[in-house]
Amino acid sequence: MQTQYLGSQSTQFLRKNTSPPQVTSGVVYWFRNDLRLHDNPALQQAIALAKRQHTWLLPVFVQDTALQLTSPWGFVRTSAHRLAWTAMAVHDVAQQLTALGSQLLQISVDPSEVLAELMTRLSASTLVCEDIAAPYEQTHIHTLKKRGLDVQTVWQSTLMAPEQLPFAPQDVPDAFSGFRRAVERQTFAPATPAPAITHMPALPELASDALTTHPPLASAGALLNDPRSAFPWSQPAFHGGERAALAHLSNYCERGLPHSYKATRNGLYGADYSTKWSPWLATGALSARQAWAAIQSFEAQQGATDSTYWIGFELLWRDHFRWLHLKYGERMYWQRGLSNAPMQQGGHNARGFERWRTAQTGHALIDAGMRELNATGYSSNRLRQNLASFLIHDLRCDWRAGAAWFESQLIDFDVYNNQGNWLYLSGRGTDPRGSRRFNPDKQANDYDADGTYRKLWL
Repeated sequence: MQTQYLGSQSTQFLRKNTSPPQVTSGVVYWFRNDLRLHDNPALQQAIALAKRQHTWLLPVFVQDTALQLTSPWGFVRTSAHRLAWTAMAVHDVAQQLTALGSQLLQISVDPSEVLAELMTRLSASTLVCEDIAAPYEQTHIHTLKKRGLDVQTVWQSTLMAPEQLPFAPQDVPDAFSGFRRAVERQTFAPATPAPAITHMPALPELASDALTTHPPLASAGALLNDPRSAFPWSQPAFHGGERAALAHLSNYCERGLPHSYKATRNGLYGADYSTKWSPWLATGALSARQAWAAIQSFEAQQGATDSTYWIGFELLWRDHFRWLHLKYGERMYWQRGLSNAPMQQGGHNARGFERWRTAQTGHALIDAGMRELNATGYSSNRLRQNLASFLIHDLRCDWRAGAAWFESQLIDFDVYNNQGNWLYLSGRGTDPRGSRRFNPDKQANDYDADGTYRKLWL
């Protein structure tokens, strides 16, 4: 894949071989965490708007260079693993757009600055994108609107649409159990996935010889070759793009694996113990609604079980963290979080954090888990809970440092899930039972009794 770069001082743009009719305004679609053509209501809204106005539509992906800077905790905010995984999803959607006669403009710079400049120079009337209710992501939208631009955001990352909830989104129950009961009481009925995009409007006419091509932000080759990974993304079946995601979803159901999910979901290694949807969900290469629709179809043919229910249960957890962001916003990022409970004494254990981050805690299960995370950008859900618990409760570190490391390393980093889970385990979230400490010795005995996982990574 090649990344096309548009500097903030550029005055020219890429020209297509065939020029659409000249118009004075158009629509820009900004791909964010929705790198797909299936079940993408925001993209459909942009297409419909362009058709109504008889104008062009330009799809854009912006690689935010600020996310490649050093975090306040002293390490790069986005690892090479995450960049490589995202690059795969971008490449896939770009290929699909090209096949539809369109093209994805790829830019590496500050999103709000370059999008405002792009719209001004192209005389674009409207920018359309998905809505992301996290503070940093919201800042870009606020900046664009302050510049007087027409920005339309579309909420589309949850199973349930806002109007389907039995309460206003800002009134979501704080505890997950209350949220789940309220949703299930009214009959859990996720929105039907929108059909895949099969036609794109014309592109704008752009000035020639403008964009300099650069190599990918991260070369995936050397990053993907660890055969021990529980998510073997060196294999074509685990490629980061939408088409591989949909093929994996289909294969998962065809093999009958939804019926074994609940029994195997706490596994530590191997490709089949869990759905493995999360990396594709994180970039939006897979829609949660599309995933759940596949499970509903599976249940209709193979029967509903506790395991298929549990997959929906986990997806509801994902939804709940999104609604909590809508309700609490920046409070989700405070050290105190959503809790009024006293803060732990002693402050952040910087030395302990460094031992944890570099897999040198001395506890075999924790160090094995950190080695897998650092080497592959992935680890099981069971391991993640143990890693986070150990950092917070055994090493007495600031939970936000751990959340930042996960953000940097995980190929399936999701801003909502990451923040919500770290708050939950630290006792700074909405769980009425307070903090959750996992006994790492018991966990090792329960889930790695023969030491296979530890031997794999140590």
